[in-house]
Amino acid sequence: MRIDFTKMHGAGNDFIVFDLPAGHAPPPAEQLRKLADRHTGIGFDQALVLENPRRSDTAVFYRIFNSDGNEVEQCGNGARCIAALLYRRGQTRAGAVTMDSPAGLIHARVQSGSVVSVDMGVPRFEPRSLPFDAPELADTYSLEVNGQKVEIGAVSMGNPHAVLTVDSTDTAPVETLGPAIEKHPRFPNRVNAGFVQIIDRSHIRLRVYERGAGETLACGTGACAAVAVERKRGLLDASVLVRVHGGELRVNWERPGDNIWLTGPAEVSFEGHVEV
Repeated sequence: MRIDFTKMHGAGNDFIVFDLPAGHAPPPAEQLRKLADRHTGIGFDQALVLENPRRSDTAVFYRIFNSDGNEVEQCGNGARCIAALLYRRGQTRAGAVTMDSPAGLIHARVQSGSVVSVDMGVPRFEPRSLPFDAPELADTYSLEVNGQKVEIGAVSMGNPHAVLTVDSTDTAPVETLGPAIEKHPRFPNRVNAGFVQIIDRSHIRLRVYERGAGETLACGTGACAAVAVERKRGLLDASVLVRVHGGELRVNWERPGDNIWLTGPAEVSFEGHVEV
């Protein structure tokens, strides 16, 4: 099967985006891992697979596969890149588009050719929504990792996130704590681990060790999760600039129960094709 793909990125979080030919299944996990290899393949954090709409009020149904070949529920930067690609193809009306995904509907607004906002829905803090093994809802949980106790917040953005507040993202133990938290037994479906440094009430720095992909230059749902956790604790304002290794994202969230919006760049790197 020949795949014609578009290589895209949102603040350095990179993807291949391709339409799944009718009657075909997505490439198997082994093939996706080969394509994700940055030395012998194309290289990407996630593969975004576009399928025909399953609802008449949507433009596309998309699926997300991490670089380890496993399918996941949601990807904020990926959703923004898909919206930008549909805009380039002329499949949006006045820059607005509704897309469908395993985590539900996503509404997007293309502000220009490369700046896209997406409505990431309502952050869900109930432990069962991640899922997370905890007796009751709390702002902070204690987690034993690598022989030490760490304090985390937990939230679902359509996919599971654990958020740690750190003094500095430069010295945060992302390489050691990240994979240990990702596979912690209290998260039966694994979890994304975010390390957030609060600069002031409208500015944070963030690093995310993504489930199935490792540390990435940016994580859209991770940015939303970090802001949701820290704002619920009363530490952030409604509009927050999130600085990541790959650039900047903006998250807007008024209060618990409201939808959260993610804004940032969505850019095309190149196009190509590959036989799988």
